[in-house]
Amino acid sequence: MTQETETMADLQERGHLLTEQVNPLSLNLDQLSALELVELFNSEDQKAVAAVAAAKVELAQAIERTAERLHQGGRLFYIGAGTSGRLGVLDAAECPPTFCTPPELVQGIIAGGAGALVRSSEDLEDRAQDGEAAIAQRQITQLDVVVGITAGGTTPFVHGALNAARQRGAVTIFIACVPKTQVSIDVDIDIRLLTGPEVLAGSTRLKAGTVTKLTLNILSTGVMVKLGKVYGNRMVDVAVTNQKLRDRALRILQDPGETHLIS
Repeated sequence: MTQETETMADLQERGHLLTEQVNPLSLNLDQLSALELVELFNSEDQKAVAAVAAAKVELAQAIERTAERLHQGGRLFYIGAGTSGRLGVLDAAECPPTFCTPPELVQGIIAGGAGALVRSSEDLEDRAQDGEAAIAQRQITQLDVVVGITAGGTTPFVHGALNAARQRGAVTIFIACVPKTQVSIDVDIDIRLLTGPEVLAGSTRLKAGTVTKLTLNILSTGVMVKLGKVYGNRMVDVAVTNQKLRDRALRILQDPGETHLIS
């Protein structure tokens, strides 16, 4: 058995993972009133913000390395399955209207393709070779950045993609919600967002999904700031494609303090 095969075999063992544990604070979830349920979720969601703060150094490194590669002509890819994949696709899709970027600059790759965005295809995450194929299909190079997103840290599709990307010289970034002692991986930047067990045991669309969205918000926005897509805190390179955005652009131009932005 090769080392890679052993690693993939290890990824099938999930019972010990932080994201699979039972949350002792929600053992009586099925007995709570609606208000108590909301209060519990709200309390647990605070852990997502704290988890981002704990990973601030690695997240800042990810922003700097990604901006550097994109400035040199590279691209940013998010890759994941299930909720993690959908969040990556969502963040990528929001870059063109927000920062007027070409659609190929930031791309989201989800196991199962576009159909998996609206219909659950989680069974497709178990094929590492599909992740490798996704990297080859997009002709990833040393100029690119590949961000693998997997709440439990074990998704073979993501591991396969990151292995392939690393072999091609791309910057590799790993985002997971389990500690390194539970799942280890060889990447350039390893971001761990430890939000603990879910209110609904194992349902990583909850806190893990929330903390992933927060992290991707910061990553993509930080990169675009570094690329000059923002002046002050204004979206000065926004694509004006609807009435709301026209109104926003007009207000920027009409602001006496921003007249220097008019070319």
